[in-house]
Amino acid sequence: MMRRTDSRVVLAVLIFISMNITACATYQAQSPKTMASASSQASLYQPPKVEKPQPNYASRVPQSINSHGQKVIVVDPRAHVWAAYGPDGNLIRAGLATAGAKYCPDIKRACKTRAGTFRVNSLGSKSCKSSIYPLPKGGAPMPYCMFFNGNQGLHGSHYHAVIEGNVSHGCVRMRIQDAEWLRFNFARVGTKVIVKSY
Repeated sequence: MMRRTDSRVVLAVLIFISMNITACATYQAQSPKTMASASSQASLYQPPKVEKPQPNYASRVPQSINSHGQKVIVVDPRAHVWAAYGPDGNLIRAGLATAGAKYCPDIKRACKTRAGTFRVNSLGSKSCKSSIYPLPKGGAPMPYCMFFNGNQGLHGSHYHAVIEGNVSHGCVRMRIQDAEWLRFNFARVGTKVIVKSY
């Protein structure tokens, strides 16, 4: 004869087993259509986009310089950055800059941006184009160009041409929105441009 405690244990075990059998039967009873629907819903899931943090170009340059009471544009090809300083010497804005390459195979010579202190001598519009590159006839877009050393200048370029490397034919490339800002909000004929050596 079974004791009362034993019968409770047996009853609990039977309930547990029946629940597991029901769960398995329910799972196996799903139709292929239901399973396909669940699968398609799972494939619709899109993980959230992770934004790549943009470098803080202002952290690569001094926050103030001795500007001698005038606006100054500084280009540092080693840090791949340009910076605009107000007459008080305080940094106003900075951004990515791509200077001239050590060697350009198409012209078979060095094409580094010349280091030194210059002055902006001409300003162009959104439709500014190179009269030299690409060889042989020119025509490369140089939006918002600001020439400072003969045919060397600051200008906008498409995002794929503005990199953390020096690969231009001698000009200083920057993002188009930066060149537009610099051209219309900062640079004037006579604005000082300092290109650091590299």
